[in-house]
Amino acid sequence: MYEKFYDFTAMPFQLTPDSRFFFGSKGHSRAIAHLIYGLSQGEGFIIVTGEVGAGKTTLVERLWSELDRDTYTLARINTTQVSGEDLFRLTMNAFGINAAGLDKATLLRDFQDMLRAYAAGGRRCLLVVDEAQNLSLQALEELRMLSNVTIEGGHSPLQTILLGQPQFRRKLASPDLDQLRQRVLASYHLGPLSEEETRAYVEYRLNAVGWHGNPGFTDGAFAAIHRYTGGIPRRINRLCSRVLLYGSLEEATTITGPMVDNTAAELQRDLEGGSEDGVAARGNDIAARLGEALTGGGGFAFQEERGPGLAALERRVQALEEAVARRERVFQRLLDMFSGFNAGRS
Repeated sequence: MYEKFYDFTAMPFQLTPDSRFFFGSKGHSRAIAHLIYGLSQGEGFIIVTGEVGAGKTTLVERLWSELDRDTYTLARINTTQVSGEDLFRLTMNAFGINAAGLDKATLLRDFQDMLRAYAAGGRRCLLVVDEAQNLSLQALEELRMLSNVTIEGGHSPLQTILLGQPQFRRKLASPDLDQLRQRVLASYHLGPLSEEETRAYVEYRLNAVGWHGNPGFTDGAFAAIHRYTGGIPRRINRLCSRVLLYGSLEEATTITGPMVDNTAAELQRDLEGGSEDGVAARGNDIAARLGEALTGGGGFAFQEERGPGLAALERRVQALEEAVARRERVFQRLLDMFSGFNAGRS
């Protein structure tokens, strides 16, 4: 919707990981270097951790976009809250081996035959397991056992990339996983973007879709984006997408700090299950308190005593009224746009 108003070629802040929007921050560039080093070893495990939305999956998407498809076969597992046996069978299915009705010994034989066939054709197998923090110790042990499967010459053409949240490192420290830790060839923790990198990230994604300075972003807007998102890419995408939506509906050509403040507050209320009724109720409560202050305790003498408090209440009432009014304008413009869209189709 807003991409048409600002004449973008695509949505710059979509939440779905896309290697086209990979931003090589200092941390992401180092993570890529660790992945490439790990792959060069030809065996074992590579581990990347980071907060939710830090860009771990996008990192692998970027890596995969640069790998030779004639050299690697990639399999992915995203469902990790399963037993060790189920994870084993998910891995077989991910590599195209039908696990239905077959016992484990047979599946291991088929898996080894697959590795042998790929190796004969000069291919290597890469298994990517996301949400690794949810893996049980038994499931991790299954992955370790698969890494031990070898072909002629004692070589294993299987490598595994584990992507997880920070708590995965605590799980990996378990004494029961000592053998797996010994097979970790590269490990990196992906941190958040700095304030400067957050600005560069926003501009990078905008430039990727044909941005020519409309809308402009003030320094205060960039500072607010970093403040509310903590430099986490997915949070930046979510906030910036919402800011641009409101900006387009208000026909704004400049995104300011207060616009980001208001949008972040509204987004937080939406995520917490807030409603316009709740906002109105809070407004009525504040108005009632304001009325009590204006009429109680001796009239104007009381107002003079409570002057700063009254001013604060008045500001809060005004802010609530502005938020409700702005939302009403936005919703009305949305209704107008959808009405025009439906009229054009009929």
